Amino acid sequence: MLSSSKRDLLVAQVTGPVLGPEDDGFAEECAPYNLAVTHRPAVVVGAVDSADVQAAVRFAAAHDLPVAVLATGHQAIVPADGAVLVTTGRMARVSVDPEARTVRVGAGAIWQQVVDAAAPHGLAPLNGSSPLVGVVGYTLGGGLSPTMGRAHGWASDHVTSIDVVTADGTPHHVDATTEPDLFWALRGGKSNFGVVTAMEFALFPVTHLWAGGLFFSGDDTETVLRAYADLTATAPDALSSSVALLRLPPLPGIPELLAGKFTLHVRISYLGGEEDGERLLAPLRAAAPLLLDTVGLIPYEDFAQIHSDPVDPAPFSEYTTLLSALTPGALDAILAAAGPGADCPVQFVELRHLGGALGRPADNAVGNRNARYALWIVAIGIPGELAAQDAYADQLLARVRPWSTGGRYLNFVAAHHSSVPDVRASYDADTYRRLREVKRRYDPRNLFRLNHNIPPSEATE
Repeated sequence: MLSSSKRDLLVAQVTGPVLGPEDDGFAEECAPYNLAVTHRPAVVVGAVDSADVQAAVRFAAAHDLPVAVLATGHQAIVPADGAVLVTTGRMARVSVDPEARTVRVGAGAIWQQVVDAAAPHGLAPLNGSSPLVGVVGYTLGGGLSPTMGRAHGWASDHVTSIDVVTADGTPHHVDATTEPDLFWALRGGKSNFGVVTAMEFALFPVTHLWAGGLFFSGDDTETVLRAYADLTATAPDALSSSVALLRLPPLPGIPELLAGKFTLHVRISYLGGEEDGERLLAPLRAAAPLLLDTVGLIPYEDFAQIHSDPVDPAPFSEYTTLLSALTPGALDAILAAAGPGADCPVQFVELRHLGGALGRPADNAVGNRNARYALWIVAIGIPGELAAQDAYADQLLARVRPWSTGGRYLNFVAAHHSSVPDVRASYDADTYRRLREVKRRYDPRNLFRLNHNIPPSEATE
């Protein structure tokens, strides 16, 4: 806990609220969406602008305290215990430039805000599956869009500039020509290099999607998964998709169709015409009886219905790997672990199709572009009570190791077995080495360490 005199120094420099553990509203200010992590910072600063962020970072540096950032908190990462926690929800301005087809967002903006601001201009971003996810954190981790990712690549690939406060409290406006090394590292390096206060990125001329979900009984998992593998083996880049094996509990908010049952949910987003879309999906639709088919032409603003992600906060743990192919052997391994009759204690096993534009090179730190599928496992519950789920996830990841690239998508990497996520598998060796060098230049004391941490390189390396 900070002394009152130290806290008074910070209060005098900050416009937004400054709260300590003894203050009303402290717990609410620190609460993330993913309740698997509880933050207990020394102080939380509800930043309203870049000046507040600068003051908070300078204060932390002067008192040798780590800095953590919280926008929506959809990932379970390192608890911000004893830190200066900067919350960015009050910095949520969104401004679209329809002529340039770009948007500038504040640090606390969420995806539905950007989609709603862009839609009147016939434009759309490379957003995530949930309308509630923070734009900045998602993009700094790469940004895998389930609507247009295979058509246009990673969200990080289309960032044009970033405003960031580095560990000395200095604001920087960086782009491809101004401090290009920092600009490179931020796009794919998460929150290791500073607190991003604003970001500008490209929008795309899209008004509608041919999109939605196909729901099947879990009894038909093998037939559906093999049909999905066939579809994605030759899918055009305009088609982004995933399939989730769901075992959702009968809780409030869970649709009756899914509650307490084993089901499959195939998610579809297609930028082509309806006729071509129908032709592409015909074999998958014919693979097994459909419980529900919601695929059709939708306004882009309704993208959230593709995945139907939960909106209420909950504790959950994540586990992941990247696959080079979805071969019959890989499918057999997944079916043995998560198919009908399997002892599967987790609620969610997903395969997300990569490739297409996601495999194209770009001048940023987003790695593992050779992968063709992301395997993502989610277990709902308090981490300390998930021993069986941890063991199961380890076993499933071991089963698919022959088809794994050895890499992991950073935005699916969370803390569960240990207090610090190991991010090295999210990069190749040269990229990781360069990230550590940039870290040493901009954060040599590792002030920004309560995150997907990349430690600074040693001067002799």
